[in-house]
Amino acid sequence: MNTALTELVGVRHPIVQTGMGWVAGPRLVSAAARAGALGILASATMTTDQLHSAVREVRSRTDAPFGVNLRADAGDAAERVRIIVDEGVKVASFALAPSRELVARLKDAGVVVIPSIGARRHAEKVAAWGADAVVVQGGEGGGHTGDVATTVLLSQVVDAVDIPVIAAGGFHDGRGLVAALAYGAAGIAMGTRFLLTSDSTVPDAVKAAYLSAAVKDVTVTTRVDGLPHRMLRTELVDALERSGRAAQLLRAVRHAAALRRESGMSWAGMVRDGLAMKHGKELTWSQVLLAANTPMLLKAAMVEGRTDLGVMAAGQVAGLIDDLPSCAELVDRVMAEAHATLRSLALAG
Repeated sequence: MNTALTELVGVRHPIVQTGMGWVAGPRLVSAAARAGALGILASATMTTDQLHSAVREVRSRTDAPFGVNLRADAGDAAERVRIIVDEGVKVASFALAPSRELVARLKDAGVVVIPSIGARRHAEKVAAWGADAVVVQGGEGGGHTGDVATTVLLSQVVDAVDIPVIAAGGFHDGRGLVAALAYGAAGIAMGTRFLLTSDSTVPDAVKAAYLSAAVKDVTVTTRVDGLPHRMLRTELVDALERSGRAAQLLRAVRHAAALRRESGMSWAGMVRDGLAMKHGKELTWSQVLLAANTPMLLKAAMVEGRTDLGVMAAGQVAGLIDDLPSCAELVDRVMAEAHATLRSLALAG
């Protein structure tokens, strides 16, 4: 199935595996790439040395195109861009809108730039800066999210920009791919669906929590870092929503101390990272610290298997998923369903 996305990045299928922190490592990314999708490494939870190693490991596992996801506001973003360029990575994606300068540097080096956006105006801005495509995530998507449904946001962005648009938020099967194409998208991006594969390194206990979740068990809270964050409802989420400011600050300091030990960051650096995530919102000091060390809360679940104390970012689609196929099985299934859906529509016509 050829679309503007497959032509742009050279993959066989118009499917993207998103760059999820602590989840999208070399094993998952290379499996998604071998399956014909665009696999994207999540670099925000890696040091630059780890990113360098991860890129080379993916390349040792497959010669298919893949990408790296960056935080544009990270203090070492320029160094990460240099690694991408030097290693010949095909695609750079951004969880937040990149700067005009980063876009220019990447494009000058021949890297395809695909930011993720949550509003039409952001899509228009990055398109004007020269972005090659955009991932449009609606409110159904996991992690930091907005409140506009994918179908509405997708329609807005497709009509507003003339670059390929990739739909994200609520997709898990071939019917969704066909629906996205009908809206004018060039493909779909999936996070939770790829997290729940046998190629994902997420611990079994965490996968079981996702598989047992109903749609109503996926909630949006601002109590983790002050921004709307879609995740599974857990003991931690309940505790955060019940706790007062003093308890929140104590918990934030405890998690921040753990992050310092893990990353070697200074307190000042952590506060700078937290403030960079404010997006113009008023955050308490506990929320600033939690914003800076949210990766540790994600790690507790995605690496350590702590379903009670970790954050489990999840799209609403988690309530519809009940199996753990390999990436190859998943992509083959999605494409078979998409072709079957298109054939049934042709017959109906």
